Amino acid sequence: MDTDNKNEEQFDSSSFESLDILIKRMKDGTFSEILDDWKWILSYSVKYKWVILFYLMLGVFTTSLGLVSSVVSKYLIDIITGYQTDKLVFLIILMVASAVFGMVFNSLISRITTKLNININNDIQADIFDKIIKSDWMEINKYSNGDIINRFNSDVSTVSGNAINWIPTIIISIYRFIATFIVIFHYDKIMALIAFMGAPFILAASRLLISRQRYYGKKVREMSSEMMSFEIETFYNIDTIKSFDISEYYSGRLRWWQKKWKDISLKYNMFSIKSGIFTGSVATLIQFLAFAYCLFRLWNHDISYGTMTLFLQQRSGLTSSFNQVISIIPGFLNSSISAHRIRELVELPKEIRIEESRELDEDIKSGFTIEMKNAAFCYKVNNNIIADSDFKASSGEIIGLIGPSGGGKTTMIRLILGLVRPTEGEIYIKSNGRKVAMNASLRHLFSYVPQGNTMLLGTIAENMRVVKEDATDEEIIEALKTACAWDFVSKLPDTIYTKLGERGRGFSEGQAQRLAIARALLLDAPILLLDEATSALDVTTEGRVLKNIITECPGRTCIVTTHRPSVLSMCDRVYCIMDGKVSESSEAESGKMLMDFD
Repeated sequence: MDTDNKNEEQFDSSSFESLDILIKRMKDGTFSEILDDWKWILSYSVKYKWVILFYLMLGVFTTSLGLVSSVVSKYLIDIITGYQTDKLVFLIILMVASAVFGMVFNSLISRITTKLNININNDIQADIFDKIIKSDWMEINKYSNGDIINRFNSDVSTVSGNAINWIPTIIISIYRFIATFIVIFHYDKIMALIAFMGAPFILAASRLLISRQRYYGKKVREMSSEMMSFEIETFYNIDTIKSFDISEYYSGRLRWWQKKWKDISLKYNMFSIKSGIFTGSVATLIQFLAFAYCLFRLWNHDISYGTMTLFLQQRSGLTSSFNQVISIIPGFLNSSISAHRIRELVELPKEIRIEESRELDEDIKSGFTIEMKNAAFCYKVNNNIIADSDFKASSGEIIGLIGPSGGGKTTMIRLILGLVRPTEGEIYIKSNGRKVAMNASLRHLFSYVPQGNTMLLGTIAENMRVVKEDATDEEIIEALKTACAWDFVSKLPDTIYTKLGERGRGFSEGQAQRLAIARALLLDAPILLLDEATSALDVTTEGRVLKNIITECPGRTCIVTTHRPSVLSMCDRVYCIMDGKVSESSEAESGKMLMDFD
């Protein structure tokens, strides 16, 4: 009887709510969106149609085997209680064989299905990863990193599971429900009716609890998200917390969040207990009704003990099958929601790539010129960051780019890399009479050192080989020497195989900057972009690094954004970004501007 209660109580009342949502979507004409999402999910299913058929056959076979075992159990009980031993040995052998076969079969299936699910999830995740990573920079940056990660992991997992399992689950659940009903109906029509009516009654009763359940469920999820945000923010900014000596404040905040979590969780728990008592009472009432009917039939010698056991067992199975059929609806909706969230990312506009770009590879040795004419750019409409501007950087030149903080220097770098495109005018790369507009296919011609600490978790060598997988240790050391990083790396016990912590932890900002410069130099691209890449270096080290770059890479086009006057003396020309206008200025003017910016 306890098993029956559990089966019936396990029904998720969100199934009825999901049915209401489906009906509403049909009425307001938005159901087609759900169908479009499922067409997208099923587009992955086509590749695995034989796997789907395999799942379907397994499910039908397993369900049938379970029903056969139940019927065999009935006859076995009848034989024992009736002292009829003529078929006892045969049935015992059949039961044992069925149990052993089921155990071996289920273990084998578990292994196969686990491998298939992992492979399918990896395939879909890899495909979606490729599409996300190739999306337009402006479009993908409209989403927070946390949101993208959540969609990539949680939503992809939901979609990958349902892409293969959903259709077999529908068919198997319906088959199990019908087959179980037929078995009960074969032995007793009234018992079949009682068994059939139990599940809808529990379903109707559960609907009364939906509103309150949704309220508490929503509150718990919201509280969980807020606590997670607090925890992530705290550990991400642990340096700042320690610097201000406000650890006690954050400890107090944690306990405040814990109290809120405790209060809402206990309220939800009490509600669950009360609703469990209610639904359990209803389930028990129905169970007793079925049990009383079986006792009545048994008292009148209309059924045997085995038949009674079969009735009670399959009544629970019928309810469970009914619940499983209904629970397909929220799965259908949840998969649609996840698919829609993923489609928003994978259907973002892709980066522009121009096929003719690869023709410029023939000119790598002769160098390149970057030119911008009458260009303008804005992130938001009517809010130009750069307007009506010209810029030029030729092979062998070091070009300085200065301007106030937030004035547009990094935006210029993004334009040069083709991460963003000018809203007016043009920016292109040219060599030997060939000219190609900036686009993603040209990025292999650039080495880039962005602002901030860009070191990754792993060894120094692994960080270097991110840009050149086949780089030898000697090539890595040479790049480190040019960037003045070998000075400290050579003194480390494991030299280039020393591990860096997350975001370069374990190294100073200046050391991390030199490692980032070395990584860019290892790529040996004809164009080098340094975005405030020497800001954490002292003036002497900065001068050595830039002189090494000039000496060892004479034909390279180098563009440096900076706030330091010391860099300007090494530049062939300097451009200033002021009030959205990019214009060339003299070294003296540039130096004065830098002082004004400070």
